[in-house]
Amino acid sequence: MKIPINIPIIGKEEINEVHSVLTEKSLTSSANSGGKRVQEFERLLSSFVKSKFAIAVNSGTAALQAALYALDIKKGDEVLLPSFTFVATANSIVSVGAKPVFVDIAKENYTMDPNDLKKKITKKSKAIIPVHLYGNVAYIDEIIEIANKYDLEIIEDAAQSLGSKYKGKQTGTFSKLGCFSMYAAKVITSGEGGAIVTNDKKLFEKLKQIRNHGMLHGYDTRILGLNMRLPEINAAIAKIQMKKLSKFLSQRRANAKILTEILSDLNITIPHERKGERVNWYLYTIATKNRDKLMKKLNSEGIGASIYYSQPVHKTPFYKNKLKLPVTEWAASNVLSLPVHPLVNKQNLHQIAKIIHQVIKR
Repeated sequence: MKIPINIPIIGKEEINEVHSVLTEKSLTSSANSGGKRVQEFERLLSSFVKSKFAIAVNSGTAALQAALYALDIKKGDEVLLPSFTFVATANSIVSVGAKPVFVDIAKENYTMDPNDLKKKITKKSKAIIPVHLYGNVAYIDEIIEIANKYDLEIIEDAAQSLGSKYKGKQTGTFSKLGCFSMYAAKVITSGEGGAIVTNDKKLFEKLKQIRNHGMLHGYDTRILGLNMRLPEINAAIAKIQMKKLSKFLSQRRANAKILTEILSDLNITIPHERKGERVNWYLYTIATKNRDKLMKKLNSEGIGASIYYSQPVHKTPFYKNKLKLPVTEWAASNVLSLPVHPLVNKQNLHQIAKIIHQVIKR
């Protein structure tokens, strides 16, 4: 693809920092507080999202798993989540022995529908994992209200929404625990990597043990943990990327704005920010009946338009569930994400718009 949907933006600074790690031979650390660069990255992240603490782990999936362990979610518990998400959200729930309960989404922004959420709560419900999909902020006020009413925990799946805000507050900080991903295609990357943010000191201390086999000092395993440590090479990349995040976000915003202007005359659903919301524009996602034809045409012209997600989790072979989630199914057959990352230029955006205009008449 000439214009991929997303691409890691790695410069000299990241390369130099990785080189230093290799020269020092400080590849990783099994210390409770992690290696030097892990700690530097955590400081930068917590200061950016304005949380008291951040805990770096080796993937967004590990972040979700660790958060579930930290809240003692276990066999027999039910965790509510949207089916319209990457499978990691559901897999993390299954991995701790709990049962994923799939909730439909709202058509406006593809995130969990609070009305359907209410209907799915049972005596076994223990937690809700709203997903800030594409960088769109979930209906978090309503979800918090429901969680409080039924005494449920919230873990935010903010894997795609680093830098998105609602009423001036960063995603991941509305609940006790927020989980981020730094996979290669995200707004910042460390190759593979993830992080959990929290304001709760007890949870912070517990999470540091969970990511390191439940150990506190050396081989003294106290609780169940796994190896979820982020290696120093990855942290070195993440640390530099954090310093570039604001610039990346403003370039994405500028690109999204251009695309919105040049597509607004078409009969397609264009993404928009709701009142008080500031999206990170991780994915610029439109919806149209002609989705498959449009994607084929864009791809043939070298534009990496992609579908997230043509198969909702409850329809995958592993989860095969006969559940009816009408909006989720509508989205799965109508959405298409377009590239707006910082390496996309004005000319690219006009080329994308031109092709869309050819396929979809005004």
